[in-house]
Amino acid sequence: MIIKKIIVYIILFIAAASMVFPMFWMLLLSFKSFPEKYSGLYEIIKAPFTSSNYIETLNSDSFGLYFINSIIVALAVTIGNLIFCFFTGYALARRDFRGKSLLIATILGVMIIPSHVIMIPLYRLMVAFDWINSYFALIVPWLVTPFGIFLIRQFILTLPKEIEEAARIDGAGQWKILFKIVAPLSKPALTVLAIYIFLTNWNSFLFPFLFTNESDIRTLAVGLTFYLGKQSIDWGHLMAGASISAIPILILFVIFQKKIIQGLTSGALKE
Repeated sequence: MIIKKIIVYIILFIAAASMVFPMFWMLLLSFKSFPEKYSGLYEIIKAPFTSSNYIETLNSDSFGLYFINSIIVALAVTIGNLIFCFFTGYALARRDFRGKSLLIATILGVMIIPSHVIMIPLYRLMVAFDWINSYFALIVPWLVTPFGIFLIRQFILTLPKEIEEAARIDGAGQWKILFKIVAPLSKPALTVLAIYIFLTNWNSFLFPFLFTNESDIRTLAVGLTFYLGKQSIDWGHLMAGASISAIPILILFVIFQKKIIQGLTSGALKE
């Protein structure tokens, strides 16, 4: 029994180390001047530490602009998902209408389709709308997600209908029931959805890269790629920028990790 536990702990330690090491490597390189000139890990660790990479990155006008663009896009998409996914999830959980089962099946089907499949059609649509190099292209296509709808629907299914029926008997209208009863009770799921959507859009690269070719509209994930040159890579500033961009994600995860797990598992057994 003890040997089995030791083996399990060793496996868990190796798995944890494999996940933590990239973060350690990123931070290590971010505090070194021209880390590409060192040939091994030991030489990099021995090299003097410096904060110049962070200072120069933060003083860059483009970096601040990319950071602001990422915040605007992530917040706008998060708010849109909270609104539209909540309304749609409630309708699918509480209302009966023709084609409801087909609609739910379609939403579940969309969840398994890789986003790369819609890359070309969506790009052509953005060109047709003349939304390239605009916030519309970065925000509007992602204002509602099938995962968000499914998550909110599954959570609302776990809420007792008797609470809403009692409110109707007391004279409460549909909007009051939604915002005074259902929304507060759905706060755990809405919190998880907000965190998930914010982190997803904060890290999003493919579509922001595809829909922007001007520096004033690029997000942080796209902006960091310009530290990659054709002949060389500015590893120090790239790792410093990546470390700064990871700070909001780490803060959110540390604070809300329990709610993320609870929200993802709540309603999982409800049908």
